Amino acid sequence: MGKEVIATSGAPAAIGPYSQAIRVQNLLFTAGQIPLDPATGKLVEGDIRVQTTRVLQNLEAVLTAAGSSLGNVIKTTCFLANLDDFAAFNEIYAQFFTAQPPARSTVQAARLPAGAQVEVECVALCGE
Repeated sequence: MGKEVIATSGAPAAIGPYSQAIRVQNLLFTAGQIPLDPATGKLVEGDIRVQTTRVLQNLEAVLTAAGSSLGNVIKTTCFLANLDDFAAFNEIYAQFFTAQPPARSTVQAARLPAGAQVEVECVALCGE
């Protein structure tokens, strides 16, 4: 049983020694996505809604590169710099996970990379 590294230019390049995602058989494990613009590598400016949108677009790009989709996500782990943003985060999150949303954990993190307000990672099913 081997592992396959997933990489796409549709999501920001890794800013450290890690892969955007790893696929093992029909499971995909993504790295946390923060709101970096894949074209510039810079943090998008805006509130939690703007940043959450960019994070989930980045996550979707990684899933697509692996032959999966948001509909195949079975678990997300979400990190917010401020848990007071939970309701606004949920508004955007619900737009991306419209049917059968995945299991989820959401925690407040003391600090996120690059000054991000939000980071999301996931586990998803993908074709073999």
